[in-house]
Amino acid sequence: MRVRVGREVAGRSGKGVSVISGLPLAAPELEALAGRLKRLCGAGGAVRDGVIEIQGEHRDRLVAELRRLGYEAKRSGG
Repeated sequence: MRVRVGREVAGRSGKGVSVISGLPLAAPELEALAGRLKRLCGAGGAVRDGVIEIQGEHRDRLVAELRRLGYEAKRSGG
């Protein structure tokens, strides 16, 4: 399954978040991975409905890290 790393601003008063979807992980593993990625980016974030959200524009860094961890990560959106 392909992991997508996109960007969303809708409903966030203009503040963008990097959104990681398509991860085939259970909730505890998602939380652990989210913590690791937040530390990597030095940013806050959350896990919502199986999707990891990291505050700010970090798509390139996140794709590189996910590939390093063995996921088939792809940047999506503009």
